[in-house]
Amino acid sequence: MHVHQNRTVLALQIADGFIAPEGKAGLFVDDTRILSRYAWFVDGRPPEPAGLSSVEPRSWLGYYMIESGAPDGRSTSRSPRETVELRLSRFVGDGVHEDVDLTSFTQEPVVLALELALDGDFADVNELEDRERKQRGAITCSWNAAACELSIDYRAEHRWAHHGRSGVARIERAARVRVRNASSPPSYSRGRIAFRVELAPQARWHACVETSARIEEEWLEPRYGCRSFAGVQNDRDVSRGTFEHASTTIRAPGSDTLAPIAIAALEQAKRDLAALRLDDLDHGERAWLPAAGSPIYLALFGRDCLTAAWQAALLSTHMLDGSLAELRRWQGERDDPWNEEQPGRLPHQVRNGPLAALSIEPWARHYGAVTTSAFYPVALSELWHWSGDRARIEPLVEPALDAIRWLNTQSDADRDGFYDYRSRSERPQRHQGWKDSPDAIVHEDGTQAEPPIATCEEQGFVYLAKLHMSELLFWLDRRDEARVLYREASELKERFNERFWMEDEGFFAVGFDREGHMIRSITSNPGHCLACGIVDDALVEPTAARLLSRELFSGWGVRTLSSDHPAYNPYSYHRGSVWPVEQATFALGLVRYGLRRHAEMIIRAQLEAAAIFEHHRLPELFAGHPRDEEHPFPALYVNACSPQAWSASALFTMIQSMLGLYPYAPLHLLLVDPVLPPWLPELTLEGLRVGEASATIRFARTPKGTTDFEVREQRGRLHVVKQPSPWSLTASLGERLKDTLVSLIK
Repeated sequence: MHVHQNRTVLALQIADGFIAPEGKAGLFVDDTRILSRYAWFVDGRPPEPAGLSSVEPRSWLGYYMIESGAPDGRSTSRSPRETVELRLSRFVGDGVHEDVDLTSFTQEPVVLALELALDGDFADVNELEDRERKQRGAITCSWNAAACELSIDYRAEHRWAHHGRSGVARIERAARVRVRNASSPPSYSRGRIAFRVELAPQARWHACVETSARIEEEWLEPRYGCRSFAGVQNDRDVSRGTFEHASTTIRAPGSDTLAPIAIAALEQAKRDLAALRLDDLDHGERAWLPAAGSPIYLALFGRDCLTAAWQAALLSTHMLDGSLAELRRWQGERDDPWNEEQPGRLPHQVRNGPLAALSIEPWARHYGAVTTSAFYPVALSELWHWSGDRARIEPLVEPALDAIRWLNTQSDADRDGFYDYRSRSERPQRHQGWKDSPDAIVHEDGTQAEPPIATCEEQGFVYLAKLHMSELLFWLDRRDEARVLYREASELKERFNERFWMEDEGFFAVGFDREGHMIRSITSNPGHCLACGIVDDALVEPTAARLLSRELFSGWGVRTLSSDHPAYNPYSYHRGSVWPVEQATFALGLVRYGLRRHAEMIIRAQLEAAAIFEHHRLPELFAGHPRDEEHPFPALYVNACSPQAWSASALFTMIQSMLGLYPYAPLHLLLVDPVLPPWLPELTLEGLRVGEASATIRFARTPKGTTDFEVREQRGRLHVVKQPSPWSLTASLGERLKDTLVSLIK
């Protein structure tokens, strides 16, 4: 249970809404646990929770009931239970503002001893995950009675030496907890701020507790004050509101179908993307990027923000603009094995926790991923398709080409024609493909595959990057370069299908290990290859059928690893779990080839999963249990982020798939090929933007079971044409021509 904003997250214990030092809860700022203990006590005992929940991504409300006491503070036999309410209202915005309200519903005076236990350990978020303290520093604590303020200060330094380079890194971080507007004065002793509370019948007691954090020289102060549930907004709230109101709105009539769930999930996803905005990395009000997820990934992650940006482009291009501009700033310039940096390579993550700032771990600017460099050109192409704006595109072309050059020279360093990954760091990132957990890639007998590894999906990502960049270069009159990239993409596709296809399995291998041995495990990875278009037409249908087979499709989604595999674990990160972000990619790929039934199975399963999760929000991942009588719903992955940017964006890609939307702003064109299922009979997109035009389009099933569309409002130049995907295996040429002609005469 947590609330967050920008780089601050308040992670709370589910049971009581407090923070205990022995757990993973805490107030985190820039990956640093500023507060490791935060718990209220009444008369020496914890209050009894009566209802705890987040209200918005940035706010939380908790109700607690307290047994009333006599005027001397002791319980009396004639005092009824649950007659004093403690209400805690918390608002996160850099710092934290907490309203503390005690209300007596008794008919006699009550005297209470209210205490707040506090501490800070300044642990890095990854130290909590690894259960090992790697940094060493000094903590000092002081109480300023005049200011009603507790200060907890931390200083640490670390002598580092990596690959022939050395130095000393230092950090200074602090927490300041201040009491304001208290109905009775506070005191402090032994880690607790205490109040004597005297309540007349029906009376109320109030105090504000404000927590600020200092990261090196910068103080981060609370952005909210008392009673901030009452529509209080600051500049960040206004910016998020601008995105929510200016982006495409999706509506459907209410019914006994999945339509209400779909709309609720889509609206929640839009709010979650706005809430994950990293305000300090904005490139303008309409150019920003999201953090990967909350509570533990509130930082810049390259492939995450690019994925979320292109998947949610149906909403707006704001995240594409912001992500592409910001990642350009971090593109590699030197060769540094410590953090895997190389010229042209794009970053995996940029973090500022103590382990990163002290150079204990290489995460301050870490390049240990292949995917980011391949995704950047693809995301740039998506921005071109949705905007058609050369002025926005041209400054980003060279960074995209530099990323491709890095892939050609370093990811294919052995010149075998396939793109692999390997770590050169003393702190290696073992796996650097789509699945990057340490035990993600296994052979069919369950043994670990050893890098360098060329995974199948990374070949698809590079193929797509080259194919799309060749098209973009053609538009920019750089035709010789365009031809080179197109030829390289075509040759890669041919090599890939010859080498990676397992005829006896009717499926693609995960990849090849350092010895050149094929990794024959049955996984979700080939689903990405379908979406990228690298799969030969003849192999599409058997690949799709295997993805939807019992061993991979759980009933809630496609598992990351077959349930028949010896290493299968439904609770693992990448060996049997279900990831919503993958499901959206698979649906898009299946629709590309006209395999609508397969795509509908995946999309429906995800919406039915959203129906059972809190707020209809799809988490980062969930367990891969089979959907059967013994498993009526899947378990959660314990440490899953929720919200997660690319889980939120996944829903919009699923909608784009069902409607068959293919924008092409350079030609003022929007292709549609809608197929709505019975459980979602009608859908309206309001304010959909393609280039400088916008349109409101209603899609609806007909009595015959087909889907028609109507452009209800349009501003600017835009041709909306009904046409199946150019790659469809199921649509005939006649159907394509008929749909095109009908659209033009509407």
